Amino acid sequence: MKILVTGANGQLGRSIRQLSAGHHELDFILTDIDSLDICNRDAVLAFIETHPVDFLVNCAAYTAVDKAEEEVEQCRKINTEAVAYLGEAAQHIRARILHVSTDYVFDGNSCTPYQECDPVSPVSVYGHTKLAGEKALSAICPDAIIVRTAWLYSEYGHNFMKTMLRLGAERPEIRVVNDQIGSPTYAGDLAKTILSLLEKERQGKQHNGIYHYTNEGVCSWYDFAHSIIRMTDLPAKVTPIPTREYPTAAKRPGYSVLSKEKIKREYQLEIPHWEDSLRRCLENMNVLKKQE
Repeated sequence: MKILVTGANGQLGRSIRQLSAGHHELDFILTDIDSLDICNRDAVLAFIETHPVDFLVNCAAYTAVDKAEEEVEQCRKINTEAVAYLGEAAQHIRARILHVSTDYVFDGNSCTPYQECDPVSPVSVYGHTKLAGEKALSAICPDAIIVRTAWLYSEYGHNFMKTMLRLGAERPEIRVVNDQIGSPTYAGDLAKTILSLLEKERQGKQHNGIYHYTNEGVCSWYDFAHSIIRMTDLPAKVTPIPTREYPTAAKRPGYSVLSKEKIKREYQLEIPHWEDSLRRCLENMNVLKKQE
């Protein structure tokens, strides 16, 4: 089965790249902006005609949440328009498509885990553009798979975990909000799940619609930061603060825990706890303290 991956140089794309070697029946074409500009509709259609595939996996996204409040048009091009172009390309060659979305499609006012069918109400430009991308894709490709995730981190690129590692080595104290609640997601685990979904597709077990995937467990950003510092034995003290003491350009959902019951049931998945996955990631980076 031939698979086109967009955004292959990002956190999730690089995780898929790393794991793809173990899936010999899946043939990947890995692209990023240097080889395929997904914001160019003609380029996308030309590429897909030259490189026909059975499946598209869109890992590309504009994820600078605060910057998006100013760069609205650029954010919309990548998170909404480009998703529609990929959907059109998939339809053109009758390929299937999997698109990665976000918890930011919700407003964060819930107190129980969001299910796929719950009402959406984004509170930021990033969230609005990601939701518009979901809707555009669903209209073009009714059989699309959309996987919403949250709090993504990995060994690659820029993310909260790597920022905490840097600040933990540079500063005596790190102040982190403790009233935003969610579930960290190790990109390696999400990549493994996407590859598992693709293997099932290859075997003829097709699903479609929206799914939620994060690691198991719930925590605040403070809890996440505290675990990162504790597991790496860095000297910094982590201090909890309310969101109002850390103003940002974009509003964040206060509660963004996603229910994974649907994806676990339909794909028979076992999802690791976020602390176990964090430990594996830190071990891969050779920064886990010895007694861990």
